Amino acid sequence: MSPESIRRTAAYCRLSREDGDKPESDSILHQQYIIEDYCSRHPGFRIVGVYADDGATGTNFNRDQFRRMLADIEAGKIDCVIVKDLSRFGRDYIDTGYYLERYFPEKGVRFIAIGDGVDSDNGPYDMLLPLKNVFNAQYAKDISGKVRSAFKTKQSRGEFCGAFACYGYLKDPENKNHLIVDPVAAEVVRRVFRMAADGVGQVSIAKALNADRIPCPSDYKRMMGMKYTNGRRLAKTCCWTYSTIHKMLRNELYTGTMVSNRSVRPSMHSRATAADKSDWIVVPGTHEPVVSRELWDAVQAVIARNARAIDFRGNVGLFAGFLRCGDCGRSLTKTTWRGRTVYSCGSYHRYGASVCTSHYIREEVLCAIVLSDLNRFFAQVGDWKALAERSERHAPSAERGQRLQAALERIRRLKQGVYEDYRDKLLSKEDYLRYQADYAAQEEALIRQLEAQPEGAASVHPWAASLFAHGGLTELDRTTLAQAVEVIRVFEGKRIEITYRFSEPCHRITPSPHAASKEMAQTF
Repeated sequence: MSPESIRRTAAYCRLSREDGDKPESDSILHQQYIIEDYCSRHPGFRIVGVYADDGATGTNFNRDQFRRMLADIEAGKIDCVIVKDLSRFGRDYIDTGYYLERYFPEKGVRFIAIGDGVDSDNGPYDMLLPLKNVFNAQYAKDISGKVRSAFKTKQSRGEFCGAFACYGYLKDPENKNHLIVDPVAAEVVRRVFRMAADGVGQVSIAKALNADRIPCPSDYKRMMGMKYTNGRRLAKTCCWTYSTIHKMLRNELYTGTMVSNRSVRPSMHSRATAADKSDWIVVPGTHEPVVSRELWDAVQAVIARNARAIDFRGNVGLFAGFLRCGDCGRSLTKTTWRGRTVYSCGSYHRYGASVCTSHYIREEVLCAIVLSDLNRFFAQVGDWKALAERSERHAPSAERGQRLQAALERIRRLKQGVYEDYRDKLLSKEDYLRYQADYAAQEEALIRQLEAQPEGAASVHPWAASLFAHGGLTELDRTTLAQAVEVIRVFEGKRIEITYRFSEPCHRITPSPHAASKEMAQTF
């Protein structure tokens, strides 16, 4: 057999909790053995990689190893994908159908599901294939409902149902649904509560812990050998933060009370949302307390006394929500000094030089750089009016309005999600304000486009009028930033990177596809 006829094969394996009823038959190693045995009995396959998502749900395709496999397919490294059976590939029949019917054929990738007798090289898939995918999806939905019911029963008995114990506790080796005190971490928790009761601010508490080089909860769990990842933590930030301290001080678990059902997922594919406090399941006395009820009450009184009303409309900076530290990834903080507005790294501003450096930049300098770069890009486009008129002839008003309305609904869902995260104490006040400002700017821009679009007429971007009238932008505002800029990263050493994102209407009045995503680095 010639080397050209050998299929470069990816062995894809997946296992999740919903498959726990048959660990031996569907284990990762067993799936891999079946695929390797199939390749050994059928010449023409050479396994170039094993992609195993252990503990990943089949109800969506947002899986690390699956994404890695897709990247290798895009890079031309894979000609064939083999799985044990279709349920190992995925349990969402819509997305499964997309990959089998569209994606793999377009990429010239052969797909084989051994247990179901599926082989794309044998011609069109069997008519029963969509039904098999539907049954797999229904199985996952049924298991999901049973798991939620079982969790609810355990929660009502005061049993712990999380994957990882809260910082300060460990899972009892003899009963994984019971918590025991972790002496080392518990002492840190007591220190935090004592400092808060004495009136020390939450940022100051975080600074003190960082100064003493005490590992933050995420790092401590990994030091203890746990395979823990915090999806909300910035990858380059390894320190105590205001958000961590605030969440700890509001967690009644430390008094020996189990509080469950604080968030709910209405359906299998829906996003978890904060539950109303009246729906929380509260069971006192389920485990040994780390702090006394008296200390807990004292801290809550201090927090309530120091709480301030938030002005959601005032004091929102031009660049709020767009600026990130290029080194640690945290948002830049706005300060006013001697009548000038400046931005600096949020980690440095709150926790000092032990965490990051200042990344100082003045607002007027940043405005000049962004405005100049946008105009430099727009100058390359040419006759904006002619391009707009030409493209609008191919974009019906009804279709454009539907796209704008869909985008508006998406932004409003994101705004609601951010508020729910803040209400559930998952976001700090500062981060909440930044996200809200960003989404509010995008929402305002979309509303203006919808209102300014009479039936049958073409829509114009709010900032496009300046382009048509002057051939460039004369000033920078949040609407322009929301439409044009994805993120601005400021690095130490006086360098910035701007990643642009142009919305769909702008795609239609720009001559080249690279206008959709452009990075620029400039020294200031």
